[in-house]
Amino acid sequence: MESAPPTFLHIDMDAFFAAVEQHDHPEYRGKPVVVGSPPDRRGVVSTASYEARKYGIHSAMPARTAYQKCPHAIFVRGNMARYKEVSRQIMRIFESYTPLVQPLSIDEAFLDVTGAQRLFGTGREIAEKIRADIRAQTGLTASVGVAPNMYLAKIASDMNKPDGLTLVPFDQKEIEAFLAPLPIGRIWGVGKVTQKKLLSLGINTIGKLQTADIKLLESAIGERAARVFSKLARGIDEREIGGETDEKSISNEITFYEDITDRGQIEAAYKKLIDKVGERLRKAGYFAATVHLKIRWSDFSTITRQTKFPIPSDDDITLRETGMELLKKNLSNRPVRLIGFGVSGLTRTNRAQTGQLNLFDPPDTKTHEKRGRLSHAADDIKAKYGAKSIRRASDL
Repeated sequence: MESAPPTFLHIDMDAFFAAVEQHDHPEYRGKPVVVGSPPDRRGVVSTASYEARKYGIHSAMPARTAYQKCPHAIFVRGNMARYKEVSRQIMRIFESYTPLVQPLSIDEAFLDVTGAQRLFGTGREIAEKIRADIRAQTGLTASVGVAPNMYLAKIASDMNKPDGLTLVPFDQKEIEAFLAPLPIGRIWGVGKVTQKKLLSLGINTIGKLQTADIKLLESAIGERAARVFSKLARGIDEREIGGETDEKSISNEITFYEDITDRGQIEAAYKKLIDKVGERLRKAGYFAATVHLKIRWSDFSTITRQTKFPIPSDDDITLRETGMELLKKNLSNRPVRLIGFGVSGLTRTNRAQTGQLNLFDPPDTKTHEKRGRLSHAADDIKAKYGAKSIRRASDL
């Protein structure tokens, strides 16, 4: 039997939080639903139903702005426990077709269905079956991209939302033709700064990037970026499900009800965010190479700062030390609206255990490992006796 070509799905639930609310509350169906902060408090929109999006409401928008755009919208605080329950149900559907599932968030995942095609049909047929199972078991809809790699599947799943299915060609020339009319912003990693540089060269579509002179690109955006984006412009992505990638990240942030100037309050909130991220990091089985700080001031201007660990870490002590150092360097006397902490460069392997260390400035690996064991022990105690069963002396 001829082996099936590599086939990937990217499945993205449609307006997930809002869709769950509309499913659980029939009276919400067909009406604009906004999940997130109440409009009379400081906070942002988490998810907006498609009915609400018609009014220009989108995620991360201040709730007060959303209310101004659509005063008759139904504002819901949200029920994360319920969303996680439905997410687990959906992930089980994915796993009934293939063990090669890589969740990206609570409401989207990549699936490698290459081997599953012998049992369940073509990639398109598997996508249709999964969408039908999701609808039957949860009452929700999902949009799916089917493609020869993860990058193309992700682009495709967003092309016919909601409740859509997009099949990317598998022939190289047809792939390039499929990508050609899309704006350069659809390429992974092409942010505002890179877009501006490419636009200055007259490159506004992926098709133009496909034919751009590599030397010209290198002079504008750097040698490495030029190579990466040239490959992506042609639809080339060699990653596999479960492969390590610096694009993985875990973060938490909080928007204060009122602008905060008290340093003690800001630091206390920030420490809680660090601890939450650390717990999530260890629960997922990752080590982090980089930590990130995010501060939004009262005038909505925002700064982000980051620093790298000598070796990837997952323990609370190292996360706190590094995170607090970042905060001290960047926190001013200006009123703070939002504070956030995150980690990226996630890996399943702690390089301290593989010997890949800096020979000229080797970190203290014994202390590093001891801190890791301590943090995991603390997690076990909290899991058994509750979150408040163990506290740091510095927090008392």
